[in-house]
Amino acid sequence: MLTAEVVIEKGTDVRTKAADVLVVEDRDSLRTMLRRTLTASGYTVLEAASTTEALRLLKSARISVVLTDLRLPGGTGMDVLTASRDADANMPVIVMTAYGTIQDAVSAMKDGAFDFLAKPVDTDHLLVLMERAVGQRRLVLENLILKEEYAARYDFPRIIGEDPALEKVSLELQRAASSDTTVLLLGESGTGKELFARALHQLSERRAGPFVAINCAAIPGELLENELFGHEKGAYTGANARKLGKLELAEGGTVLLDEMGELPFELQAKLLRVLQERCFERVGGTRTIHVDVRIVAATNRGLRQAVERGEFREDLYFRLAVFPISIPALRERRGDIPLLAKHYLDAFCRDLNKAPVTIPDSCMEALMSYDWPGNVRELANCLERAAILCDDVSLDESHLGLGGDRDRGPATTFDLRGTLAEVSRRASAAAESEKIKQVLDEVSGNRRRAAELLSVSKKTLLHKMRDFGLAERTNDTKDRTPLRTGV
Repeated sequence: MLTAEVVIEKGTDVRTKAADVLVVEDRDSLRTMLRRTLTASGYTVLEAASTTEALRLLKSARISVVLTDLRLPGGTGMDVLTASRDADANMPVIVMTAYGTIQDAVSAMKDGAFDFLAKPVDTDHLLVLMERAVGQRRLVLENLILKEEYAARYDFPRIIGEDPALEKVSLELQRAASSDTTVLLLGESGTGKELFARALHQLSERRAGPFVAINCAAIPGELLENELFGHEKGAYTGANARKLGKLELAEGGTVLLDEMGELPFELQAKLLRVLQERCFERVGGTRTIHVDVRIVAATNRGLRQAVERGEFREDLYFRLAVFPISIPALRERRGDIPLLAKHYLDAFCRDLNKAPVTIPDSCMEALMSYDWPGNVRELANCLERAAILCDDVSLDESHLGLGGDRDRGPATTFDLRGTLAEVSRRASAAAESEKIKQVLDEVSGNRRRAAELLSVSKKTLLHKMRDFGLAERTNDTKDRTPLRTGV
């Protein structure tokens, strides 16, 4: 069984960058003391001596926590609190008060302040409050990106299989993980591209940072820009506060752009800039945001073909395809089906509180002979259904639900999810792949002869063979045109 492991010491700090704290205090001596205390504890500190200066910094700088006095020149701490909440609704604000009552501080907390600090400032208490505020902000951001709990970091994504093709992918992932190179994961729907992206993240130096996955096909084009880059307050009707985009939320970590081939053409130029310069502007904003993220793209489409059709930018394609990794379809590694089937069946039985169920030879033969157009995802769904239906100690073929599909022929075994255009594209690609394989077999792998029979140019045939992973089917000693790795 092919697995990979990453050991992370317990207690590892997941904060990849010290929090940026804005200290708003008009007394120079107190402001200096606060800055020195916070800096010594690893925080990055920005200073403001007035409300006006604080409001300017809130608009122009990336701030994680605000520490402000309530009595300030040019306004009040309540103005700073309101501006902080407008800039980022999740930003913790700690207010300071020098007065004998806590009435003002309580009023501030009712308006959304995180906590209050009485003067004269106890530095130990200050650091405790700051640690709590930073911790709360980190948890909120993790929830926003639906990140797994911290404990899940110790469980490396399991890549199950013993096929040489999978072993090759594992080695390529390890090589790519040692750098920040952009990786392009290629494979059919259901082959586990997100799993491989998570494995790449865990193998890299960014493992302590967030992993953010964005499905470019699942979000309407007009909303995808906002999802990626965020927006400023007032950018459009209903934008009542600044919102951080997924690229900012992934600071210090990895961003997976799944179904990259579906990215709207008008957003491709903006993403190219992120890849080249690691910066962008929020929707409705003018300030340039710099981010430290690694981009991993995944697609089940032939991006090179999309480039030729004018649907995908060529410069973006070359930026994404710096390190392409092709993930084999399940039918191309049938020897792994028994391992995967047992893994999923055992897992689903545990989830259902059922005793372990065995897979008899007849069922395994049915699993091995099926082509799995939906790949590993379809296999997992099949075994989940079987686990639910089975009330015995072993499976029956009827539990698998594969017999009818095999009898009806290939036209009814296509992946029917998504829009009509998506289904048509997958069906067309499957038909082309089968036809090319059939002709290549007939001419013993002679690509020149195959191109003639298919009435296409040799260049077109080579591109399609690369798209469909058919390079190994050519054995013609008279025709050695090399095939480059890529889409």
